[in-house]
Amino acid sequence: MTDPVLTALHDLEHSVVPCDPELADTAAFCQAYGYAAEDSANAILVVGKSAERPMVCCVVLATTRLDVNSAVRKRLGTRRASFAGAEETIERSGGMQIGGVTPFGLPEDVPVWVDAAVMTREQVIVGGGSRDRKILCPPSSVAALPSAEVVEGLALPLPPASASR
Repeated sequence: MTDPVLTALHDLEHSVVPCDPELADTAAFCQAYGYAAEDSANAILVVGKSAERPMVCCVVLATTRLDVNSAVRKRLGTRRASFAGAEETIERSGGMQIGGVTPFGLPEDVPVWVDAAVMTREQVIVGGGSRDRKILCPPSSVAALPSAEVVEGLALPLPPASASR
């Protein structure tokens, strides 16, 4: 059985980085393996709340937050949008789990929208399709996917941490 993630990466510059599945979530991974949050990109599946339930994979830096309620919803052309749940993520991504979602190897009908800020990094680390690996690559490898489109303003800066009382 071929691995759709590795197949999609075949001709693209990348490295596969193994990781402990318990440390797959972004903050834990960066802390445990020494990657900067600025170089970590989250691949997030979003679905439109309509009968068709359109799905998109949004790739944003971990130091930003995906603008689901405005930018993504408007681009999807739906009145409402939300993060795909765990079950729908597995079903519609070809078996990927939350914490391991990657833009590489998704079904052809799932577009990939890459926030323009991702393209400013020298390299990014993204999910690897499962919780036991990540993919380290230049942003150009993500943008080279046939269904990828770089989008300005897909993500917003994270709000400053609230002061401790």
